[in-house]
Amino acid sequence: MNLITPTEHPFAQFVRILGKGKRGARGLTREEAREAMGLLLDGKVEDTQLGAFLMLLRHKEESAEELAGFTEAIRQRLPTPSVAVDLDWPSYAGKKRHLPWYLLAAKALAASGTRIFMHGGGAHTAGRLYTEQLLKQLDIACCDNWQAVEEALDTHGLAYSYLGNWMPALQRMIDLRNTLGLRSPIHSLARVINPLNAHCGLQSIFHPGYQAVHREASRLLGDHAIVIKGEGGEIEVNPDVACHLYGTRNGEDWDEEWPALSAQRHVKPERLDPAVLNAFWRGEREDAYGQFAVVATMAVALRGLGMPREQAFEQARQRWDARLRSNKPID
Repeated sequence: MNLITPTEHPFAQFVRILGKGKRGARGLTREEAREAMGLLLDGKVEDTQLGAFLMLLRHKEESAEELAGFTEAIRQRLPTPSVAVDLDWPSYAGKKRHLPWYLLAAKALAASGTRIFMHGGGAHTAGRLYTEQLLKQLDIACCDNWQAVEEALDTHGLAYSYLGNWMPALQRMIDLRNTLGLRSPIHSLARVINPLNAHCGLQSIFHPGYQAVHREASRLLGDHAIVIKGEGGEIEVNPDVACHLYGTRNGEDWDEEWPALSAQRHVKPERLDPAVLNAFWRGEREDAYGQFAVVATMAVALRGLGMPREQAFEQARQRWDARLRSNKPID
């Protein structure tokens, strides 16, 4: 029998704020979110608290202020080199309906002088095709540390790094997806981090309504970003539907609606064959959907670097056509 009232755990207040009931619960302030994430990253939270916290956030839906506070805590604990990066390209969703054409878009941009840092959290859901599974096949450098990232950027213009290499505490939270039965807000948070302070952060959020929240989080952080509803949740334009760009630059929001590029919807492939990507890159195979998706995705990235839409599309076409002259082809 315990005769002494136990001291409340420091993290308990944040679980209570989120889960106090319909009338008492509220979201975290930016400062509270920063403190809560700091405790999580410093390993000062019990597993039961972590699970409760993530699921309460998921049920409530994370706010821009919470995402900004979480990101600030991460950046404070993330020693990164001072390296020039044009685009931060998070890749955490995987593809199910169409091939990951965005990988060819990133390769072609890198081959023409754009420096891109790509990061992801590994394969976590069955039936999807993830960036990590195609890195070797597409000759994209997979980097275990920041020195390797810097070397890959200098050599190839494109570097990929697994989240677990540079923020293992966040990777552990993502890996709880199959334990908790639901994706946690960490999948969304990882898209905002922009660990190397790239000139523009590209973000893709699949679920409607979240795009504006992510843009606002980036604005609060002082970042330049473009958020789209990408195909399958990846940074890839679906040419069969209109694409809305949610942008923020120098603290000001902007919006653009890009019309669909195809008059008719393309039939999705019966299965996803990664070998198609290699053949398409080498110019040995045509794919109408892939052609639209690659060029439009490149255009969104170039729009993020300041080009107007028409110029971005023209540059994207030129850079795609020049890909084999400026970079080693995929074997």
